[in-house]
Amino acid sequence: MNPKSDGDLAGMVPGLLAWFDRSARTLPWRSPRGVARDPYRVWLSEIMLQQTTVPHAAPYFDAFTRRWPTVEALAAAADEEVMQAWAGLGYYARARNLLKCARDVAARGGFPVTENELLTLPGIGPYTAGAIAALAFGERTAAVDGNAERVFSRLLATREDWAAAKRRIGAIARDLVPATRPGDFAEALMDLGSGVCTPRQPSCGLCPITAYCAAFAEGLPDRYPIKPAKTARPVRYGAAYVLRRNADVWLIRRPPSGLLGGMLALPSSDWTETRTGCDPPVEAGWSNIGEVRHVFTHFALHLDVHVADARREQLPEGYWAPAADLAGLPTVFAKAASLAGLSARQRH
Repeated sequence: MNPKSDGDLAGMVPGLLAWFDRSARTLPWRSPRGVARDPYRVWLSEIMLQQTTVPHAAPYFDAFTRRWPTVEALAAAADEEVMQAWAGLGYYARARNLLKCARDVAARGGFPVTENELLTLPGIGPYTAGAIAALAFGERTAAVDGNAERVFSRLLATREDWAAAKRRIGAIARDLVPATRPGDFAEALMDLGSGVCTPRQPSCGLCPITAYCAAFAEGLPDRYPIKPAKTARPVRYGAAYVLRRNADVWLIRRPPSGLLGGMLALPSSDWTETRTGCDPPVEAGWSNIGEVRHVFTHFALHLDVHVADARREQLPEGYWAPAADLAGLPTVFAKAASLAGLSARQRH
């Protein structure tokens, strides 16, 4: 059936859940069937998966939960240790909020159990609050991520402005959440969007709810969702400095606030909208060995990489670290270190 109204979608829920029972993904943060979901693991996975793929997040999740198996253990960790363990996941404000949230939860004696209460925690927005409430506490609330939005945009063949479409999708999804299996419903939508209703070339022949899909009925599922054209990402320029002394390299800790706040890093210049001359952190025989590029959420960064051997002991605040082991650098500085022939691989 091609739904004549949004209300007709209610009939798809049993089939979607039956498909999920057969086809659910096995993921590190998911509990075995019949075992209650741990709110700490749900929360940690949802924070890590923001702007990050499952394959990239999975080893970080494993490392974090082995090192800090409870929210109380994470709350007691030193900021520097957590930021270093997060290095390579990107979007480092998430790591700072992760610690704030863990400490808030530990002080409360546990996670709040409702969506509204969860929204009061640092770093938790509407989607994450809905996901934790539905998955960990069984609240009948929606958790609509990008995968679910894509599924619903095709079910409904949405043509309105994307912001308006997202609001409509959120309201419809909330109405469809079953009272008895809200967490399974949320994960079923995630799995369907991830493995079947994919951004390109969706596998409609494997989909359990094509009978309810307006885009499938049109024969144009790839057309949806219809989103506004992306604007060009601005470019910023700067320089990174690799200062060596025997088998060591000089590192600094970035200021606690701002982009990459609190992270270990190579010394660098300001990042500006135009290429300008940069003053190195110390006098040395600097050589420009090339450029590395990295994409952040709101801009692309081009860094000229300079290398020199230290000529004196008087240096800016920082410390010498073994050049053979630079695990913990943010990706952009790991790229610069790699260009200079140093090891900056992440360890998990």
